Amino acid sequence: MSATIDLSDATARPRPAAASEPAAAKRSLLGLSREDMGAALIEAGIPAKQAKMRVQQLWHWLYVRGVSDFGQMANVSKDLRAALDEQFEIRRPEIVEEQISVDGTRKWLFRFPSRGAGRPVEIETVYIPEEGRGTLCVSSQVGCTLTCTFCHTGTQRLVRNLEPSEIVGQVLTARERLGDFPDASTPQGAIVPSDGRLVSNVVMMGMGEPLYNYDNVKSALSVVSDGDGLALSKRRITLSTSGVVPMIPKTGEEMGVMLAISLHAVTDELRDVLVPINKKYPIKELMDACRAYPGLSNARRITFEYVMLKGVNDSLADARELVRLLKGIPAKINLIPFNPWPGSPYECSDWEQIERFAELVNQAGYASPIRTPRGRDIFAACGQLKSESERMKRGDRLALEAAVAV
Repeated sequence: MSATIDLSDATARPRPAAASEPAAAKRSLLGLSREDMGAALIEAGIPAKQAKMRVQQLWHWLYVRGVSDFGQMANVSKDLRAALDEQFEIRRPEIVEEQISVDGTRKWLFRFPSRGAGRPVEIETVYIPEEGRGTLCVSSQVGCTLTCTFCHTGTQRLVRNLEPSEIVGQVLTARERLGDFPDASTPQGAIVPSDGRLVSNVVMMGMGEPLYNYDNVKSALSVVSDGDGLALSKRRITLSTSGVVPMIPKTGEEMGVMLAISLHAVTDELRDVLVPINKKYPIKELMDACRAYPGLSNARRITFEYVMLKGVNDSLADARELVRLLKGIPAKINLIPFNPWPGSPYECSDWEQIERFAELVNQAGYASPIRTPRGRDIFAACGQLKSESERMKRGDRLALEAAVAV
């Protein structure tokens, strides 16, 4: 049975002031580059000669020790801690709810300040534990503009972009909750990798299109991959795009992370329906951009995500065309059984058909693991994320339970 932990009550777990409170305008230090953090400290009155040292101290406390309170920074003077607290913040997202699936998948509902949206905003972040790795699925936007017809998130309008501090904050909070910082404890009974880092991989595959929030995502991933902080290798960071073709080369040149493409169809006619951005950037343009992706090699393959929709895109003719499309691209294919959500017009392909499809693309030399659905019982699987307020507003809860039970 899945479990839900409601953390909206401050008595459940002491935290800094809730993100929904319009506290005085303090700049967050989370997500800033070292250069920007140093400039912010100097602007706040820290002597320029001290700024570099102070940045090193703060960087260590924030990203190595994982503290969320200036008062915990033991090697920083009391007066300086007070001064920093007056002008800056390092608070994490407000955790409204934490849900734990029967398979160990965890989903957090995070709340952030409105920042012009009119009211506090909510996003979902998912942790998927597997043997030898723990993957954190991070959101980049509140809602989405792309309206992919098989995706639940696409039914929620875009509210705003997430800032670097809010993207990095998802990673920090997940690591804290899982006990992946030196002074944090792993919850009793939690399903996590048996050794190594508990958050070993980050995928920008949550809510939103990362390349429509390019600058903020780039800044955040620079912090996540910094070798003296969170220190995730760029080979363990994957950015998933629905096909914003003009931004793909820039992503490879400036971010250098692994790339995933939400493909889902092998003809423009069908992809125009499933992934409407295809009308702007059709398949040929997308494939050309993939072939030219900077750093592409057999060791740095592009992942093509392909959701299996019964009677829609799952024929063996589709499989053969998929192989033809990817010819010459170092690639792997992730076949994703469709995850149901209330009101969707689609069904998941029969398992036997998924296996036949996989066998054909595997024979062509593409590693095509079938991504076993994870977290369906808490609505945490691919294509199911949506803010809780939107889900409840649309009356989705009971319909969800019926859909997941199928």
